[in-house]
Amino acid sequence: MEMYMHQEVIIAGMGGQGVMVIGQLLAHAAMHEEKNVVWFPAYGPETRGGTADCTVILSSEEIGSPVSSSPDTLVALNQMLLDKFVHSVKREGVILVNSSLAKAPDDRTDCKIVEIPANDTAADLGAPMAANMVMLGAYVELVKPVRLDSIKASMQDVLPERHHSLIPLNIKALETGASIVALGQDAARKVTSS
Repeated sequence: MEMYMHQEVIIAGMGGQGVMVIGQLLAHAAMHEEKNVVWFPAYGPETRGGTADCTVILSSEEIGSPVSSSPDTLVALNQMLLDKFVHSVKREGVILVNSSLAKAPDDRTDCKIVEIPANDTAADLGAPMAANMVMLGAYVELVKPVRLDSIKASMQDVLPERHHSLIPLNIKALETGASIVALGQDAARKVTSS
């Protein structure tokens, strides 16, 4: 018997940051695991350099609505979109902040806030365009809505064929994001147990 699971996440950033791609990867990974899923994209009115966000709802039960007014989690890739959505996250929710481009909010003490230097990390890996994958890896490790392996398995389907040569780099960025969170949690555990 599978445990009940319901997770609503908003992933938000600028056009070109790969927001929709990581939302689609999450949705495909959920389907791969036979979960119910909704992927709902939204674009700002600008033609270029506009905002982009998507809502992904993953559940072990049927999903009533594709819209989430108070998500469990926000994955914010830049400051403008962090500011836009930070107050919509439900109490005791999770806010993942790309600390390379955004400053964590100090007025959401009721949420778990995790800072991930996604752009810096991706640049260190030699894959500056993979900051989105670093954030996705961190989110999956922290919240565990799907398995990391399911995300990796979905890359072939989601990424356009012309980008398949970049899958190994994307996987490395994904794993690095996950390890940043895992190391942070280990450090937190050591502090509380000492």
